[in-house]
Amino acid sequence: MTFAPVLHAEWLKIRTLRSLPGALLALFAVTTGFSALAGADGSSDPEFDPLFTALSGILPGQIAAISFGAMAVSSEYHGGALRLTLAATPQRGRWFAAKMTAIAVPALLVGLVTAGAALAAGRAGLGSAADGLTVAEQLRGVLGCGIYLMLIALFAAGLTALLRSGVATLSILIPFILVVSFVIGDAAGTVADFLPDKAGQIALHQTYDGPLGPWSGLTVTALWTAAVLLAGGWSVRRRDA
Repeated sequence: MTFAPVLHAEWLKIRTLRSLPGALLALFAVTTGFSALAGADGSSDPEFDPLFTALSGILPGQIAAISFGAMAVSSEYHGGALRLTLAATPQRGRWFAAKMTAIAVPALLVGLVTAGAALAAGRAGLGSAADGLTVAEQLRGVLGCGIYLMLIALFAAGLTALLRSGVATLSILIPFILVVSFVIGDAAGTVADFLPDKAGQIALHQTYDGPLGPWSGLTVTALWTAAVLLAGGWSVRRRDA
């Protein structure tokens, strides 16, 4: 079977499994809502960064992106679904590539729309405090945010393929992003800039210090994601369905 029908089949799974569009809707709603709240109260922060404040809803919103990637893959391990999938598509590498593409494209598109809406909501709350943002900075923030959300969804998808469990993936990534990453960031200084979440989030800041910039930070996140996807692809190819 060629790649196109395999991709079409995986897209149908994404579209028809209710929890997956629900996760993308949650991503939009949570990110936009929290950005609006942050914008209304952000200018009182002594380390105020108007771009990051306007896009800060991504911090809780990324949990929905992680859930989207994890659930899209974990659904294959319920009720023998993966055995049926591989019976129809024996080329496991081709199936895995189609699955990741079907996750990446909607995650990127929804991420870009979400970033644009979050920026608008955050700027509305900030008012004149956001007047210093240039068009280039805002475009970079929106584009970087969309790419980051896609990468974090793929990271979760690859880890789920490796662990063969969405619950295990969520149990690792959510505490890591919400707790461990902040603790390490406070204790380890610039070392934390190379963590998969911290590196990608540099693109959301108007100004930034340290060894990484917006695009090099996203590159670091992409390298983490690629490594996890390679491990997940290896697991799919080598382990029994």
